[in-house]
Amino acid sequence: MAEQLYTIPVHDAFEADCECPLCLMRRDLEKSAIEFTMGPSYMEDDNRAVTDKLGFCTEHLQKLYANKNRLGLALMLKTHTDKTIADMKQLAEKDTGGKTSFLSRKSSGGSPMMDYIRELESTCFVCQRIEKVFARYIDTIFHMWKKDPEFREQFAACKGFCTWHYGMLFEGSAKALGGKQQEFLDVLNRVYFAGMERVNEDVSWFIDKFDYRNQDAPWKNAKDALPRAITKTGHTIVE
Repeated sequence: MAEQLYTIPVHDAFEADCECPLCLMRRDLEKSAIEFTMGPSYMEDDNRAVTDKLGFCTEHLQKLYANKNRLGLALMLKTHTDKTIADMKQLAEKDTGGKTSFLSRKSSGGSPMMDYIRELESTCFVCQRIEKVFARYIDTIFHMWKKDPEFREQFAACKGFCTWHYGMLFEGSAKALGGKQQEFLDVLNRVYFAGMERVNEDVSWFIDKFDYRNQDAPWKNAKDALPRAITKTGHTIVE
């Protein structure tokens, strides 16, 4: 494989005690991307040109704001909005609006202004940094499955995956593994459904503990059932 492989973070994630190794890897990438964005890089012209063009999604703007580097965020937002104002003024001079509904997120090609706004709405500097490397993590998983017997054992012993990342592995396996896909899917399905059913049972017991008849019964594994169940749905609790 000509492109870079990321065997160490993949191994580390599958060794971790978590409900979805891919969620863990993505959270680590997000933390790194936030730190990079709010570090000295925001003063570099090349990076500022990209943030000016892409902007940020709502989720990552909130996390950038929570980072406390308010001056860095202000500088990025200033030059980003400078560019947005200039671009949109230029479009406003020649765009008649076409027949595109503002409420529609799909472009009909009828309004360059609305095409610009929708494109701006759909891009995020932090997301782009995350997804570029995360795609390589997925490739690395399939590469290691083919080449590394130890990793196969790690994969089979993990606690499963969230539904979204299960779907990514399910879909990507056909192209990545070819004739070895079914063997992979057998293991993938087993660990996914076993993990989902285990957490589902823990949530059931969490609910049952609110029945006065069970108030003295042990919690078993249900005390943290809710955050683990949220992870299985592909989301994360923000502390």
